[in-house]
Amino acid sequence: MRLEARRVLGWLPWASALVFVLGLTFVAGMNFRADRGLLPKGLIGTWGQEFTQQKGELAQVKAKAEEDAKALARRIAQLQAYVMRLDAAGARMTQIAKIDPSEFNFDRPPPVGGPEFANLGAPAVLEDVIGSLDRLQKELGNRERQMRVLEDLLLASKLQHEIKPSGWPVDGGYMTSGFGNRTDPFTGLRSYHPGIDFASSEGADVLAVASGIVVSAEEKSGYGELIEINHGNGYVTRYGHNSKLLVKPGDRVIKGQPIALMGSTGRSTGPHVHFELVLNGSIINPAQYLDAAR
Repeated sequence: MRLEARRVLGWLPWASALVFVLGLTFVAGMNFRADRGLLPKGLIGTWGQEFTQQKGELAQVKAKAEEDAKALARRIAQLQAYVMRLDAAGARMTQIAKIDPSEFNFDRPPPVGGPEFANLGAPAVLEDVIGSLDRLQKELGNRERQMRVLEDLLLASKLQHEIKPSGWPVDGGYMTSGFGNRTDPFTGLRSYHPGIDFASSEGADVLAVASGIVVSAEEKSGYGELIEINHGNGYVTRYGHNSKLLVKPGDRVIKGQPIALMGSTGRSTGPHVHFELVLNGSIINPAQYLDAAR
């Protein structure tokens, strides 16, 4: 074959056309191979979009679950606070009412029991749990308010018991003179006795028959060393003939507290305490109040 310039120039158009056709064929073959591969491009793209969408939905579900868990934890903490307050109120009421702790102990859960049967109910969902917690919280709030009212009533009742005179002003001893008309031990004549006398040994404790405030602790004609206590609600008690005073004006005393030592000061024939009870400014017979606690 002879390569002449005229012949080479004649082949160039045909050679260029062949190269162009071969190139198109190669590109078409590559595209066809990609489309006919193991995973088509369209399917891969669709799966990628679905995966991205599901990943976002999973993140939302996780965030909601975390928020629900936090809300549930907060609600449980609130309920625990209610229960702690109820336990404290119950313990105080048990002490105030003087209930035997072995009969009603708030430090232990209440005993429960019964036969076991097959569980036929459906499992609880979160909405049911939240609703139940809401109802329980409301019920606990109502119970707490009721407990506070009962506690106030018990405290008021205890206070009334503490400030209302009852019992004897001595521990032991005996009554030597009653209230009202009697024969005067010094003159032998009929006279009025405004109190009740209780005798015991010299120096025995003289006890407050109710809680209150000492308004007077001094010597008074006829009474000797006298203590006067204001208990509120119009009640005032007086204790006379003491050998020694253990309290002073302004002191707060509680029921049963020793306030003086028994003596025979003033107009007296021997160691005893002269006890008087005043109600709304008038001296009354204390017998019914003294017997109420015996």
